[in-house]
Amino acid sequence: MDTSFDMFIETAVPHNELIISRTDLKGIITYVNETFAEISGYKPDELIGKPHNIVRHPDMPKSVYADLWKTIKEEKTWSGYVKNLRKDKGYYWVEAQISGVYKDGELIEYKSIREPISREKKIQMQRTYDQMRKEQENNCRIVSYTTCEKEV
Repeated sequence: MDTSFDMFIETAVPHNELIISRTDLKGIITYVNETFAEISGYKPDELIGKPHNIVRHPDMPKSVYADLWKTIKEEKTWSGYVKNLRKDKGYYWVEAQISGVYKDGELIEYKSIREPISREKKIQMQRTYDQMRKEQENNCRIVSYTTCEKEV
């Protein structure tokens, strides 16, 4: 049984490409561009029809998503920093802008456009989100080490 995973492996987001997705009004993915699929480690058909939170990283405070939904339901654009979870359990950081898509004045879906952020901003946001989770959710990220049995 292989129990390894890459939770500490960060995938770099290319500086010359945007990550784009669209969802229905309930957050179910209806479109992803190739960049999103590649960065997230999924194939497009593995993402279409799934809730967008398939890429939600456990380091993200719940209050960030509560603010996101509140903002877009008020027909405003939400902007913020997001740490996403890859299929292989690695991660990637982005700055996201999420807003409604309207047809004939009626909200029909949401779109998200994401781009890379600097190393300094990633460090700042990780510390901020760690503190938010601690204060709001009594939830801390812990990394521990244990002894490995040697094979004979």
